[in-house]
Amino acid sequence: MSDAQALRPRAASNPRPTLNERQLRIDLAAACRLASRLDWQEGVANHFSVATSADGRYFLMNPLWRHFSRLRASDFVLLDSQADIAATAAQLDATAWAIHGTMHAQLRRAHCILHVHPPYATAWSCLADPQIKPIDQTCARFYKRVAIDAGYGGMADNTAEGLRLTRSLGEQRVLMMGNHGVLVVGDTVAEAFDALYHLERACRTLLLAHSTGQPLHVLSDETAEKTALAWEDGGIQAAAHFEQVKTVLDAEDPSYVQ
Repeated sequence: MSDAQALRPRAASNPRPTLNERQLRIDLAAACRLASRLDWQEGVANHFSVATSADGRYFLMNPLWRHFSRLRASDFVLLDSQADIAATAAQLDATAWAIHGTMHAQLRRAHCILHVHPPYATAWSCLADPQIKPIDQTCARFYKRVAIDAGYGGMADNTAEGLRLTRSLGEQRVLMMGNHGVLVVGDTVAEAFDALYHLERACRTLLLAHSTGQPLHVLSDETAEKTALAWEDGGIQAAAHFEQVKTVLDAEDPSYVQ
């Protein structure tokens, strides 16, 4: 059996979800549809997941090679992060299992994990120094709150790489994956989505500011930290943001809830 085959997980055979799985499926489907609209995904290569049990053992993730724009609540595969690895009918991308399966198993706090290759954040990840400098209040949200992985060595299709990325994330909630893309974790789908949304906007602002060729006016450490703390409201604004954008889907194409 090849390494890639060995990484394909077994679907949860005896799941014990303690959270509202139906609502989690709907939220994850909405996040995927919105990511597609915002041009965050790359082909069928990116993955979103959310734990259905409080301990993070059981989680939902999009199946192999399905476009985000077509995903429905019922499409997500329920998996067991502690299951034996085997090739099954639940076929998942090896990189998805290596990253998400490992993180859900290792990081209880990583309830929702969103990994994509959005254009601005991915471009920013390719810089020699991809730190997000606090040049406006959106950029300041991420002041000293982003882990940077500069060790890209190819496709993350093995457990060792999943563990390395987990260690790289550390105590942060945002991982700038050098030469690759970004990964965000959150307590809820709404929080992770909101963080990813603002991260992409922050990277867009930085790239546009750099494109002028003029020196950047970087906020002081004191102001940057004060601004970052102001963003930390326990997820209230993130929840409101996510509910609002879901109403757009509800009005235009509510099929994601099926």
